[in-house]
Amino acid sequence: MRTVTRLAGFAAGLVAVFGATYGVARVIDPAPAAESGRDVAATPTRDAVTPAPEVRDEAADRLPGGLLVSDRGYTLEPVDAPAGEFAFRIAGPDGRPVTRYDVAHDRQMHLIVARRDLSGFRHVHPDLAPDGTWRVDTPLAGPGQWRAFADFAPTGGEPLTLGVDVTVPGESTETPLPAPATSATVDGYTVTLTGAPQPGRTSPLTLTVSRDGRPVTDLEPYLGAYGHLVALRRGDLAYLHVHPDGTPGDGRTRPGPAVTFFADIPSAGSYRLYLDFQHGGRVRTAEFTVVAGAVPAGNASTPASPGPSGGTDHGTPGHGHD
Repeated sequence: MRTVTRLAGFAAGLVAVFGATYGVARVIDPAPAAESGRDVAATPTRDAVTPAPEVRDEAADRLPGGLLVSDRGYTLEPVDAPAGEFAFRIAGPDGRPVTRYDVAHDRQMHLIVARRDLSGFRHVHPDLAPDGTWRVDTPLAGPGQWRAFADFAPTGGEPLTLGVDVTVPGESTETPLPAPATSATVDGYTVTLTGAPQPGRTSPLTLTVSRDGRPVTDLEPYLGAYGHLVALRRGDLAYLHVHPDGTPGDGRTRPGPAVTFFADIPSAGSYRLYLDFQHGGRVRTAEFTVVAGAVPAGNASTPASPGPSGGTDHGTPGHGHD
């Protein structure tokens, strides 16, 4: 989607309320870290509180994506929605909803959600109403603390990724972060990761897809590439959208088995990688935990012991990736 902004930082949060599948989803201060370990039971209230967008300063120019709810005059505004639906708007510098967007990677809007423990990843594409409201079947698959990222390019403006925390009411237990691994299995496919992320520099990461021990050499284009990779930093969930090397039809990029990406890693720490790839008309997601450099003392909690490799099968086309 775009090369990610370098170096780290944390963003202030906001408070707002809007509907979601499992009751009212409440926008909250993102300060609690993923490592907190406590159960989440949000107060199911519809008393809306108008958010106060974060103040942007020079430090904001050095932040990775997704840490701000308001950036360069654009603000992510949750909208009340019926149960089973997720809705929001992007307010422009004039305070009005934006209704014109450029297409980036085949879509005008990419909505990515993940729980704050880095589980439950979903990547969906909402529909835009004439009034500037984006609507989609809710991707929030159960109670807990979630982070929602709107990744878009307003016509006439710069590409942006804005983020907001959302709470779906109900008891939720934190899922331990899986241990670092170099392979993941999803729906009979094995994806192998080659390359080590290095903080403060661009790192090549190659993901190779096989099935039943045989290389997959006929990957299908998805969002203008043979793979789509998102990285989230543990703790603050900084959003790193990684760009692929080459595009389908450019005369040199092969449809598998290997897809190479270039990741700008802003800091040492643990990251969760999510690779979307399409084969046989279905989109699947392979997930990896990676560690860049020496993990800072504040984020040094040990990931879970290795278990079965992670991944998400999204079934039919459009489920989680429409």
